[in-house]
Amino acid sequence: MRGVKIPYELQKMNSLFEAAGFEAYLVGGAVRDEIMGKGAHDWDVATNARPEDVIKIFRRVIPTGIKHGTVTVHFMKKAIEVTTFRTESDYSDGRHPDKVEYAGHIEEDLSRRDFTMNAMAASLADGHIVDPYGGADDIKARVIRAVGVPHERFMEDGLRPVRAVRFASQLGFNIEEKTWAAILREDILKKAAGISLERFRDEFCKILLSSVPSVGLKLLEESGLLKIFVPELLQGRACVQSDERGFHSFDVLDHNFYACDGAVLRGESSQAQNAAAVSKACEQSASDGASKACEQSPSESLLILRLAALFHDVAKPFCKRVDGGRITFYNHEIAGEKMARGILVRLKFSNAQIDAVCHLIKEHMFNYESSWSDAAVRRFVQRVGAQNIDALFDLRLADIYGMKRAEVRLHDTAVCGKLLELRERVDAALSQKSAMGLKDLAVNGGDLIALGIPAGKKMGAILKELFEAVTDDPAMNSRDALLGLAKNLWTEKYSG
Repeated sequence: MRGVKIPYELQKMNSLFEAAGFEAYLVGGAVRDEIMGKGAHDWDVATNARPEDVIKIFRRVIPTGIKHGTVTVHFMKKAIEVTTFRTESDYSDGRHPDKVEYAGHIEEDLSRRDFTMNAMAASLADGHIVDPYGGADDIKARVIRAVGVPHERFMEDGLRPVRAVRFASQLGFNIEEKTWAAILREDILKKAAGISLERFRDEFCKILLSSVPSVGLKLLEESGLLKIFVPELLQGRACVQSDERGFHSFDVLDHNFYACDGAVLRGESSQAQNAAAVSKACEQSASDGASKACEQSPSESLLILRLAALFHDVAKPFCKRVDGGRITFYNHEIAGEKMARGILVRLKFSNAQIDAVCHLIKEHMFNYESSWSDAAVRRFVQRVGAQNIDALFDLRLADIYGMKRAEVRLHDTAVCGKLLELRERVDAALSQKSAMGLKDLAVNGGDLIALGIPAGKKMGAILKELFEAVTDDPAMNSRDALLGLAKNLWTEKYSG
């Protein structure tokens, strides 16, 4: 097959390897992405130079994984992982090899890779492809196939079954029959259960950031991996929620999966945001190296939204009631917030991520009516938080999509009429710069102290009453009006 174009920086790196008598190859996900025409920005290099040789050749070398033959070379403003050709054996911890031996040829090195599409190399000298396992053909056929014997590859690292699902979700590929059959084996699932929760979480995040996350989520379910890591979701399978009102076409689990598909950022420049988020997630699908933490993802907003969509109805099976043929799930958002928090804590998400997701879940069942007063709209914004309004509306639209898996048109008044009306009223309230918190009041604690009101619980109660007054009538948010009201409240209600 034809080769790939080697970036200028790697060509310059290769000239130094060649001058020292060594050969070097671009390996892993970067080669796969180049063949797919996607371009690669993170590069891994394999060479027959030993780590001590690499340290002599380049000026700035960090021994990041020297025990396993890997160093990081800082070259032409790039950080490039360079690993000596090696073979591996005996994975007693299900991740790291007990025995690493240096190899003499690139083909030997490629034999330890996970999937054929990741077991290709491109010579830094001329870009020609070394493809001993037919990875290019599998890419063309859109197939994920384990290198060699699938059972052996999966027993080496329990994360690989999850990675197979993640690649299928990200790339839209099918998992080859024997590879899939190996994933379903009891001993492989047991091996997968032994991986760290952080490693699963990072792959889980990438699945959620796929173009159609339900593809990966259903594969997690069918493989048995979801039962291992997020068993709470499975309570929604076969939990019927459709009644004569016809709101829902799916059980709770499929509804959650499809809501996740429908969770997209609809704010300003939303199409570019979503495309960039999914693209960045795909870029992070490198070879068999460590995943980047979700906390570092530039697509944080989309991740938060999709986590909220996936778990927004997680408690429905526990809140289900049937009365006169009608199905209800009263307070499932309250129970769901608690359940989701437990799941996300277990999966080692950050506190900020957990709080953001759980807040959206708790607030997702708002029920707007045109009869709401302007003060009620302001209270809604105060409760939700102005910074969370976009995400909450996007979650509601994802929820609507998940009901029937039908495109949600924002200007379809039959479906989104009240939501659009509320959005307009929220925007109007925000444009008026109404007080949305105590910090927005025209007075503060120091002003009340100057009036003779001592700091403490009574001052806090007065400030809350001032805030309520301003919420009811924004015109009250002036220094003179609030100081007068505070003085009256102190004299008539709190000074005794």
